[in-house]
Amino acid sequence: MRRTALLASAALLAGLLPWAATARAAGEPAPVPVDRFEGEVPFAAQPAEGIFTWGGDADDPPTLRLADRADAPEGGKVLTGGYDISGYGGFTHDYAATAPAHDWSAHQGIRFWWEGRNNGKKITFEIKDGGAHGEASELWTASFTDDFTGWKQIQLPFTDFAYRTDHQPVGGIDHVLGLKEMWGYAVTLPAGLKGDFAMDGVELYGRADQALRASVTTDAPVVPVREGGTARVKVTVATTGEQPLTEPVTVTYATADGTAASGTDYTPVSGTLTFPAGTASGTVRTVAVPTRRDKAAEPAETVPLRLTVTGAKAPAETPQVVIDAHGLPYLNAALPVRKRVADLLGRMSLAEKAGQMTQAERGAVGQGADIAGYALGSLLSGGGSTPTPNTPEAWAKMIDAFQLRAQATRFQIPLIYGVDAVHGHNNLSGATVMPHNIGIGATRDPRIARRTGAVTAAEVRATGVPWDFAPCLCVSRDERWGRSYESFGEDPALVDSMETVIQGLQGRADGRDLRRPDKVLATAKHFVADGGTAYGSSTTGTYTIDQGVTTVTREQLEDLHLAPYRTAVERGVGTVMPSYSSLDIAGDGKGAVKMHARGDMINGVLKGRMGFDGFVISDWNAVDQLPGDFAARVRASVGAGVDMMMVPYTYKEFSTTLADEVRAGRISERRIDDAVSRILTEKFRLGLFEHPYADTSGAARIGSPEHRAVARQAAAASQVLLKNSGGLLPLRKSQKVYVAGSNADDIGNQTGGWTLTWQGASGNTVPGTTILEGLRKAGGDITYSKDASAPTAGHDVGVVVVGETPYAEGVGDVGNGHDLKLSAADRAAVDRVCAAMKCAVLIVSGRPQLVGDRLDAIDALVASWLPGTEGDGVADVLYGRRPFTGQLPVTWPKSEAQLPINVGDAAYDPQFPYGWGLTTLTQVPKGGTATLHDLAARAAAAERRGDERTGRALVTKARLLVQQKADGHVTQAVAAPFADADHLLLTGRYGKAVQKLAQAYRAA
Repeated sequence: MRRTALLASAALLAGLLPWAATARAAGEPAPVPVDRFEGEVPFAAQPAEGIFTWGGDADDPPTLRLADRADAPEGGKVLTGGYDISGYGGFTHDYAATAPAHDWSAHQGIRFWWEGRNNGKKITFEIKDGGAHGEASELWTASFTDDFTGWKQIQLPFTDFAYRTDHQPVGGIDHVLGLKEMWGYAVTLPAGLKGDFAMDGVELYGRADQALRASVTTDAPVVPVREGGTARVKVTVATTGEQPLTEPVTVTYATADGTAASGTDYTPVSGTLTFPAGTASGTVRTVAVPTRRDKAAEPAETVPLRLTVTGAKAPAETPQVVIDAHGLPYLNAALPVRKRVADLLGRMSLAEKAGQMTQAERGAVGQGADIAGYALGSLLSGGGSTPTPNTPEAWAKMIDAFQLRAQATRFQIPLIYGVDAVHGHNNLSGATVMPHNIGIGATRDPRIARRTGAVTAAEVRATGVPWDFAPCLCVSRDERWGRSYESFGEDPALVDSMETVIQGLQGRADGRDLRRPDKVLATAKHFVADGGTAYGSSTTGTYTIDQGVTTVTREQLEDLHLAPYRTAVERGVGTVMPSYSSLDIAGDGKGAVKMHARGDMINGVLKGRMGFDGFVISDWNAVDQLPGDFAARVRASVGAGVDMMMVPYTYKEFSTTLADEVRAGRISERRIDDAVSRILTEKFRLGLFEHPYADTSGAARIGSPEHRAVARQAAAASQVLLKNSGGLLPLRKSQKVYVAGSNADDIGNQTGGWTLTWQGASGNTVPGTTILEGLRKAGGDITYSKDASAPTAGHDVGVVVVGETPYAEGVGDVGNGHDLKLSAADRAAVDRVCAAMKCAVLIVSGRPQLVGDRLDAIDALVASWLPGTEGDGVADVLYGRRPFTGQLPVTWPKSEAQLPINVGDAAYDPQFPYGWGLTTLTQVPKGGTATLHDLAARAAAAERRGDERTGRALVTKARLLVQQKADGHVTQAVAAPFADADHLLLTGRYGKAVQKLAQAYRAA
């Protein structure tokens, strides 16, 4: 390094660099290098120490290199690179996760040299504090503007860094910049500008002072108190490292003007709190603010408590005492909900109404000051947006803190917090993760659907969340769709039968159970026909089918896609979410129109014809997919009937624009009042006005054996036995079993997308039991070799568990980096094991995989879907503890060229038809055509009597006869009537179902 030479020629350098830093003050410690970019830090990523790039998509990460520069401010090299960022991008230096964190607490700040391009763009600089390592830490952010040319030393005092509230990797650790456990830094480069940069000499400088090490906080930013009571605001002094104060800290306080009247609503107070030198960190003093009682009914009123701090960092916010609203009719729980809604609505301003129609992401609101500032009605956690630690207690604490903010509004309207709990409380680590809907559809058991919904609701509500963006009621018509596993199946009758999940989530259809601590508001999504989008019709990025166009006749729309929503409305579903996709109805003259703008469908069909009386919530940023400027998009979506807009990071713009459009007369006040009335109704039904905070009484049951038993049963019932030559399954414990394949011992692949994060991930992501662990626990003699490289000799049977890795939404579309073929490694494992011994192949996937070219070599084939965290359930059916009873919820194709292929198609020649599923439950009944004739007559009689149980049992007997005769050789003549029969069964036409099965039997 050339540090000595550089200092020796300071005068010359100052001439070259007009913004050069001045010499350090007397007594100031020497700077501590972080990066000199001389090659001392490699380009590498966690867990090793190194510099690495990142970005929003494949093109966004910048290019980096170490370049020799004669004008390098430090040493002979600088870090330089180029960028062309459309979304976001930058680079990071993380310290090694295997080494101790660094202690920066002795220094004033961090500084570095930057070669300016004078482009006027903001450069964000982040530091990483606390947590396990650099990618699981708090992010604290500061910035500077590139409005200069040539080298400049940028100094960023640690006091300038603010806690980053959006896109935290794991949420907050403690929201305190402790500086004792630092993991490096990151630089975010400007988007929308092609450019290059150069950087050098990152170092820590200066000496820390107590104002950095000591801070004053209050116990809460909002302190509610009943009228006439005394609010007590706790003031705490704390220091980094919990050391005693080295200098005194004083806090001068005084009540100030808010909406409450001094002397009438409260008694003003003022004074000084003193924390002398030597005071222990964590010492608390209390300020009491007395309020006064009068006889008037009033909205909530605020009393700010101004704090002036000397000797420490002051609180980020002025705490507010809030005198609770009281005496107003809407607060009277004895009144009917409609009267409470009418009273409250009549008192609200336009801005307050616009706020109720606005939903923001938790990460965007930070500590939540904007909740009161914009009177927000709702928050959500997007996929992977969680508190840290990701525990039930942390969820409840986080949501309670947000609810506390809503208490600072005039009418103290509680937030309604929502999550995508689509197969259990899947954002929460340790929750019970159910099979995805495709597996629930395979169970053909409405009771299981209801029980899984009930467990999900209990675990979600116990963390303070009263609203679930589930279930998905799409009828999936093309398995190339990356969301197909979110569907119960391809038949609307099957989807309809699984809607018992709504009662599992919400309770009784009249809403009387929503106040219970184990129920949540459900969401029917995505209205309507998102499962019918045509391959190649998507215009969203690289998606091929998701968010595309569904082209249908009115009859097809009614019969295929609208039918599940009629049932959902009858079952009392509280909210409905429109689809991102577009709908093109033949003959209506509208062409393809985004569902969020189809007033004929939302206002006309859903709210009008179907009588839906809940509220409509948009999908994530869906308003931005509509044509026109932002105001036009708001008009179109709100006018179409969307009542609440999910605008995660543009909530300010939305609520302001909405109010402006109403004032201008372009959106009617009547439409706003209708939307807000619907939202308030559900909040009252949920009991949020009386109990806004989390009821954690059920938290001990999250992930409990009782809940996991439900998931285990669902996983077992979802297994579909497609082939079973020679009765290979169930396995016997006396057999020596060779287990292989990529998905045998991977809980992340087994649970799929929407697990902890939006896309999910492979590996040991969540607590649970893998299929391999389940087999071992079942007591079998197991040898495991993931790639089947271990010797195969001496084994009686092989179990090869293969399939997909996680994905979600359009990221998983076929053609967007995905196909329906097994990976090369999986194919090799199947080939090796099945060539050496009798074998069973389990396919863990969100959709059918193409295995026809290997089917003859496979003795038993199982569609395992995405069974969730309970691999024991899969082992249960493999070892015969439970029988195989699952049936295909979708058609299993022979080739991708057949897609889309669905029950009822004129040309229907699949590998396995819809409804196929062998059983190990009982002996297959004896008989032939005469037996089937008798079964048909008895089934028709059961149908006339309305005897569902008998009718279904008779159809099942007939189905088993057909499957036995076909013996795995499913021809087109067998497949079509077989699939039709399953649809007829689901629609209650038992006699005709057996007649169709008799037709399939004759063709077998």
